[in-house]
Amino acid sequence: MSSTTTLPAGPLTIGGLALDVPVVLAPMAGITNTAFRRLCREFGAGLYVSEMITSRALVERTPESMRLITHHESETPRSIQLYGVDPKTVAEAVTMLVAEDRADHIDLNFGCPVPKVTRKGGGAALPWKNELFRGIVEGAVRAAGDIPLTVKMRKGIDADHLTYLEAGRIAEGAGVAAVALHARTAAEFYSGEADWSAIAKLKEAVTSVPVLGNGDIWSAADAVRMVAETGCDGVVVGRGCLGRPWLFGDLAAAFRGEEHTAQPGLGEVAQTFRRHAELLTEFFDSEERGCRDIRKHVAWYFKGYPVGGDPRARLATVESLAQLDELLGTLDWSMPYPGEGAEGPRGRAGTPKKPALPEGWLDSQELVGHDRVTLVDAELDTSGG
Repeated sequence: MSSTTTLPAGPLTIGGLALDVPVVLAPMAGITNTAFRRLCREFGAGLYVSEMITSRALVERTPESMRLITHHESETPRSIQLYGVDPKTVAEAVTMLVAEDRADHIDLNFGCPVPKVTRKGGGAALPWKNELFRGIVEGAVRAAGDIPLTVKMRKGIDADHLTYLEAGRIAEGAGVAAVALHARTAAEFYSGEADWSAIAKLKEAVTSVPVLGNGDIWSAADAVRMVAETGCDGVVVGRGCLGRPWLFGDLAAAFRGEEHTAQPGLGEVAQTFRRHAELLTEFFDSEERGCRDIRKHVAWYFKGYPVGGDPRARLATVESLAQLDELLGTLDWSMPYPGEGAEGPRGRAGTPKKPALPEGWLDSQELVGHDRVTLVDAELDTSGG
């Protein structure tokens, strides 16, 4: 990013939460655990949301769901995203989080496009059943009380079944503290370009609470442009920060009108990668699990840097922190920031695909008998994807 301009978006207020910069870390399954959230906080400011947690598993207090909702003492505000398809269960999960003082902000996921979620009527498929959507959101808002509750969604199922404008109005009427839109349909998955014009339309439709934009923010300059083009009140950053936690420092600077762009050399990247592995080891309470988890981050961290295939392959099979230190020590830490090669899109993209949906799901926006049977099985996993 080069120079920035004064932005129309300043500090962001979500319910009783006041954020210095209007930036939110998007929930990403297997990524936005305590370790990654802590790392991102070390570089910037904003709201850092947990991985998506299934409400039924939380109500049943499964060991994994309880571990996922646990925040480090340094994390404030504490933000948890829930996924659910049953108003009663979602409300129970929210009630539990509030009663046990486990969250300062709760987000509901209506945007997940993963087939295992949508084929049961969850995630991005659910707002199509607008009264079910209304019931879930209204119940969750009541259960949350003074804790701000927000929703994150997609444009809809596909181009012929858009839901975001109606869902936005329903959520606003239900009393949510903010609405976030990933400007793609479930059918688009992560392919192509996000349709930022949809964010602008949602901003026109939802007027009493903040509207946040998500999709294709690869740099602070992209965030600046999204706000300028759509009028949204803040941004939600997902894949753009994979292997680049320093992006949150760039975003904080940009929204303060400062000219700053992190350009880490290979040595700084290696040190951050090592720090991430250390935090993962602490999170899992296991060096073996921490090192196994950091493997998937190798390609993201070293994107564009002159690190050969052999060291990349060895880093992707690392088994201990000592081995990691040895491997990182073989790199030339004096190598400067490679520029454009380290920037731009990262993470999964894929191609457009027909969404997996329950049989007959699109026949009616009302919830019919066979839909209820399908939804019973929609919350079997700890994390919905």
